[in-house]
Formats: sequence, C-alpha cells, structure tokens
Amino acid sequence: MKKVRIWLFTISLLFSIIWVQAQQSPTVLLDQETNVIEKAIDTLKKREKKPYTIRFGIDISKPVMAQMDKDFFGLELVGDIRLFSEFYGAVELGNEKKTQQSERINFTTSGSYLKIGFDYNMYENWKGMNNAIFLGMRLGNSFHKQTVNEYEPYQLHHFWGSEIIKKGDQIREHDELQARWLEVVAGIKVKMFNNFYMGFSLRLNRLLNHTQPDNFDNLHLPGFNKKTDENVWGAGFNYTITYAIPVKL
Repeated sequence: MKKVRIWLFTISLLFSIIWVQAQQSPTVLLDQETNVIEKAIDTLKKREKKPYTIRFGIDISKPVMAQMDKDFFGLELVGDIRLFSEFYGAVELGNEKKTQQSERINFTTSGSYLKIGFDYNMYENWKGMNNAIFLGMRLGNSFHKQTVNEYEPYQLHHFWGSEIIKKGDQIREHDELQARWLEVVAGIKVKMFNNFYMGFSLRLNRLLNHTQPDNFDNLHLPGFNKKTDENVWGAGFNYTITYAIPVKL
C-alpha cells in the first residue's frame, strides 16, 4: 500500500510539472518570435537605403537684384545630389555683368563662374522628409573680362581739377581673366509643396589667386562679388527654388 502511494505521488508530480511547462511554453515561444521579428525589422531599417535625390533649380535673388539695379545682370543655376546618407554633392553655374564706379574709374565686369563642392545635412528628418540644415564648401572659378569705360587721371594738384578720359589706349577691354576661391557655406532647404524646395545660404569667400589686368585690378569678380586691394575675403548669399527628383538604385 505504501508503494502504491509513492507511485501515485510520483505520477501526480510529473503531471504537474508537464502542465506548468505546457502553460509557459506558448508565452516563451511568443516572446522568442517577437524578438526575432524585432531584430529582423531593425536589420531591414539599417539596410534600407535612402533615394539618391537629385535637385536642380535657380537662384531667384539675382533676377530680383537685376530689377532693382539697372547696372547689374545675373543668373545662377544650382543643383545637388545625395551621395551618401546626409552627404550631398553640389554644383552652381552662373553668369554676371556689373557696371560700377570706383574712386576714379568706371568699369564693367562680365563673365561666367562655376562652383563645385559638397553639403552635409545636420538635420534629422522624419520618414519621407528631405529638409536640410547644412554646412558645406565650394571651390569657385570665374572666367571673365574687365572693360574700362572711363577714368579720371590722378593729379597731384587738385586746384585745377582733371578731365575724365573716355577715349584712348586705356579705354579698352581686358579679357581672358580668371579667379579662384574657396567658399564656406551655411544654409537651409525646406520642402514647400510636392517636390519643390526653397533654400537660403550665406557664403564666406577666400580668394586664392586671380589674373590681374594690365594697369588695373579686379574690383569685382563674377561669383565672388566685391574685391579690394587690401582684402582677399568676400561674402555672398543665394536664395533658391529647386525641384527634387528621387532616384532609387
């Protein structure tokens, strides 16, 4: 009788253990499956590539300035392409013509320029957004000419005044001029509607070298803006409207 009781107790204990495990197994398996799914989703997110967005557009500040200043004409086309996650290649191509009066000379600068560089986006977008707060750099190169329209010769004695020269050997065009500079860029790009973006950037320029015309100086450089004899630094800005084309590879 005693042995029968021992056997019954042993069988009851085994059934209890099996029942407890049977109750716990679905929960454990469910947790394991959930962890596997979450890890798979995280892996897919890490492997998900952002589209190689191409943006192109125009700097609208130059046409506005041309309307306000009859002695200025400017046109600049801009573009960028996403190369890596938040790293963009950028290019800007423009043309300018500006007539201005310095202390003793009236001249016209005209020519084209090309800027190539990169932007790094520091703004963390939500899914589906492509706005930017960026820092970047450009290498600029201008191809221009300087035309002397008229000048006033320097006089040691100002009592008699001086005549403004409008004809002669110095009233001519100085062509095949170039200039190179570096730009540090800071700006923003914001999506307005559909694939259209509005952007604004500030530029700090550092002149590297330039071709100087005979008996004259480059007082204005297309793309660089104003230049002085004492200073190789310049500044500028642009105000752009661009259209984005997402390209998935």
